[in-house]
Amino acid sequence: MNDERWTTLRTQCETLDPGTELETPVSDRRFSVVRTAGDRIVVRFEDSGEERPLWRDQFDVFVDQLADAPVAVADLQPSVEPYAVVVTLAPEFTIADDAIVPDPEDAVAGESPFLVSAVEARTQPERVHDDALLLAALLDGFDDIDDAADPSSLETDPLTDLYVLSSDVQRGTDRLRGSARDALLDRLGPDQELHGRYGTVRRTVREHRQPLDEEAVFDALDGYDIPREWVLGIDPEKLDVVLSVTDLAADEVYETRESVYVQKTSVDEDEKYSRLQGLIDQVAALEGEEGESIREELDEIESRLEAALASD
Repeated sequence: MNDERWTTLRTQCETLDPGTELETPVSDRRFSVVRTAGDRIVVRFEDSGEERPLWRDQFDVFVDQLADAPVAVADLQPSVEPYAVVVTLAPEFTIADDAIVPDPEDAVAGESPFLVSAVEARTQPERVHDDALLLAALLDGFDDIDDAADPSSLETDPLTDLYVLSSDVQRGTDRLRGSARDALLDRLGPDQELHGRYGTVRRTVREHRQPLDEEAVFDALDGYDIPREWVLGIDPEKLDVVLSVTDLAADEVYETRESVYVQKTSVDEDEKYSRLQGLIDQVAALEGEEGESIREELDEIESRLEAALASD
């Protein structure tokens, strides 16, 4: 990747509107660009809060392959997906026939198909609220709410909806919990506990180690006459990039174990909003005895919870 193309890619990342997110096409992970530097573009994943550098030299490998042949989107490895997504922000690349291809004539800078739409890019609390409301409505619509504990008894459509909505709620609450954690850490002192209505939290310290830069590590090893080869190894992230853009076969460098799981491949946001609007209209229409009955029922549930907690 020449200097001009790298500068253009960095500029596209830096000029994204605040709150803009991109989504990986295979693993379905959303991320945002945090900052750029001379040799990297740093992104943050929404589901985990993890920040990860995308290195210029790995973009070089990826772009060089694109010059020779398209890269199929479906074949992208999880560690390569962010590189592929960010590359499509540049005007020279686009998606055609489910593959990333050079498109120097018609492409427009910044119009990546992996950009999350403004409708989808609600605030995190809004997403959690809406998805939790839809999940609650789905559970309430079962003939017996305990059917959710025995999914095999459900029809395919509601079972699919149960999985999709549960996935969305889990992803959203994980990110929301992370934000709450960061705020609580500012208020928690050593050995201190904070009590809320529903529980108690305390500060816990775990040690995470990250190697120093290569030169510092090698100097330390040399000081104890430790062979450098003892700590050298394969970088899986770089290996995945090589696999994606060369004829090297995965079974030549990986021992692969197969597992079977369910992957959420799409979410119908329009249907979500339609259903939400229906629920909002129903709540707004609750007046008189019916509305009072629901409020009394909620108060009764709350009282039972408090009594159960008090008896523990």
